Amino acid sequence: MQQTLFNPKWLKKARKFSPSFSLGFEQSKRSLLIFTSCSVLTACASLPRFSSLPDFDKEVSAGLEDISIAAIGLVGIPYRYGGNTPKSGFDCSGLIGYVYKNAANKQMPRTTDEIGKIGQSLGNSTPAPGDLVFFNTQGGPHSHVGIYVGKGRFVHAPSKGGTVRLEKITSPYWSKRYTEARRVVQR
Repeated sequence: MQQTLFNPKWLKKARKFSPSFSLGFEQSKRSLLIFTSCSVLTACASLPRFSSLPDFDKEVSAGLEDISIAAIGLVGIPYRYGGNTPKSGFDCSGLIGYVYKNAANKQMPRTTDEIGKIGQSLGNSTPAPGDLVFFNTQGGPHSHVGIYVGKGRFVHAPSKGGTVRLEKITSPYWSKRYTEARRVVQR
């Protein structure tokens, strides 16, 4: 039988040998728990999340307004997983692909994770209308994407049962999950 630190028979023998073992063992378990908790928090902090949100009240232009106008024109189209046309409906990456192809003649990757690897990160700079905004909704820094349209708002295809919609990026839900903005088209 393998003897480990947490084996009940081994613990019983150790306590008989040294009554003070229990106190030391409990302190060791507490230290291990604290160390593990700190490690998990450190790992979560390593996701690309900027310390504060960009100044979404600031007006910025990169000459990409036609992209944001095209996105606003699709508000109300039903969400459909795997959808990438107004007729079939959209998921978030399908919406991005459709808008960028039609408004900027730019072919985009099909998944949010792949989209998050192209273009230039804006860091903590304010995005311009037409830039992409990314969110951590499923444990990854690029698990959801939308198109920034200015004044702290973005267009996205949220989830099953919903429609393409315009939302405030500064709302409690989205601001907590915001990870970055990226510019994939230069004009």
